[in-house]
Amino acid sequence: MASSLLSRRTTLLVGISKLNSFLPAVVQQIANYNPRPLWLNLKDPFIPDKESEKTPEWQKSDKYERKLFGRYGRASGVDPTRLWPSHARLEELVAEEREWHPPMEVMLQNIAAREKERTERRMEREKIIAANMAKMPKMIADWKKQKREDKQKQKEEKVKRDRLLAEARERFGYALDPRSTKFKEMVAEIEKEEKKKRKLLKRSKREEEQGLPTPAAESSQ
Repeated sequence: MASSLLSRRTTLLVGISKLNSFLPAVVQQIANYNPRPLWLNLKDPFIPDKESEKTPEWQKSDKYERKLFGRYGRASGVDPTRLWPSHARLEELVAEEREWHPPMEVMLQNIAAREKERTERRMEREKIIAANMAKMPKMIADWKKQKREDKQKQKEEKVKRDRLLAEARERFGYALDPRSTKFKEMVAEIEKEEKKKRKLLKRSKREEEQGLPTPAAESSQ
């Protein structure tokens, strides 16, 4: 273990001695470094050549010329009279200004118109609500009447079904399934007979009103 520790210390000392012998040469090289000068003109403004094909298109635009004139003034070589918008562009700018930044009077008129429209919509909605509330008692009464009629109809259908089942039991001697064919045929036959009876009753009533002899009176004679 002692020999291993001794070898590690020896290796570390050798490395430090090599680094100490290498550093003076690096420091000397850095001290003698003489870079080339940058051939850039940082005093005069950069004015792109519009005639050159190497100049990008965005540097040839009117927007870039206005930027150059705003930054360097007359030193930019830009004619300030060319920076003023044309009549067509000026009309477009005036139209945009009128659309996006209208005068105070127009803004107040628009606000009043929107308030008027909102008030009219609210009044119309309140009118509809009032009309529906006025109809509410009748709607409730109609609903209750419909419920009573449905309940009475269900009751009558139940009585009729019980009567038909009792008649089927009396006719056939046993209970029939209401879904069976025999029961349905019996119901059709009974309905046919009842329809015939109603027709005869209606005819006799009409003849009585007209003063004609009824079939029963004719048979008695």
